[in-house]
Parts: sequence; C-alpha cells; structure tokens
Amino acid sequence: MKTIKLFILVLSLVPLVVLSQNETEQEAIKKVIQSAYVDGLQNKGPVADIEKGFHPGFELLGIKNNELTKFPIYSWIMYHQKRLAENPNPPTAEELVTCKFPLIDITGNAAMVKIELFKGGNILFTDYLSLYKFEEGWQIVSKIYFRHEQK
Repeated sequence: MKTIKLFILVLSLVPLVVLSQNETEQEAIKKVIQSAYVDGLQNKGPVADIEKGFHPGFELLGIKNNELTKFPIYSWIMYHQKRLAENPNPPTAEELVTCKFPLIDITGNAAMVKIELFKGGNILFTDYLSLYKFEEGWQIVSKIYFRHEQK
C-alpha cells in the first residue's frame, strides 16, 4: 500500500516538473527576443546582443508585390549599424518599441513565438518568430510578420 501511495505521489509531481522546465525555457526565449530583437534591432542596442540572439542563417520573410522576399540577418545588422552611425542616441520615450508575448509554443528544441510590437501605444507589427535551441542556447532562425495599418 505504501508503494502505491508513493507511486501516485511521484506521478502527481511529474506535471509540475515538466511545467517548471517549460516556464524556464519560455523565460529564456523571452530574454533572447527582448535582448536581440526588441532592445537590439528595434531600439538601437549593441550589435553583439543581436548576433548572440540571431542565428547566422536567419532570414526575415515577407511579401512584396505578391512575391516572397528574404532579408538575411547580416543585411539587417548592416542597416542597424548605419542607423547607429547616423544617430547613436537611444530612442526617446515616443520612439521606444515595446513587446508583448501572446504565444510561446515549445516542442523539444523548437519554438514558435507570436509577438506584438508597439510604439507610442500603437501596435506596429505582429511577428511570428521561429527559434531553435542550440548548444549555446535559443536563437531566432526566421521571422514572418504582419504590418498593422497606422491611423
């Protein structure tokens, strides 16, 4: 009887351990996205943070004139560096981009994250970021997006 009770107790704790691991991974993913993408690319952060959070094979995918476009991370970083050279000042409160995380879905070493980017309280983009967990940690490997109309 003691063995059965112990077995039931152990089984009841398994979901808590799995949930705790998932929450830890979600926080790690949020940290990468916040540091590399939001604070880095969107808010003129350090290139080293961007390079750490984005895999070198990353591509931003979009649609222009009914054609699929691809923008690799090295091109985005060059654009970022140009922006910094033109104006090294950090963004003002009105220029600051913020982020919400409506969805983080993790399966093993793969994750899909839906984020919403805001500036001045207005939604700019809804992004869908794909990440893989490498030995070095989570990295963003691709992005598709929707640009919201500004009124």
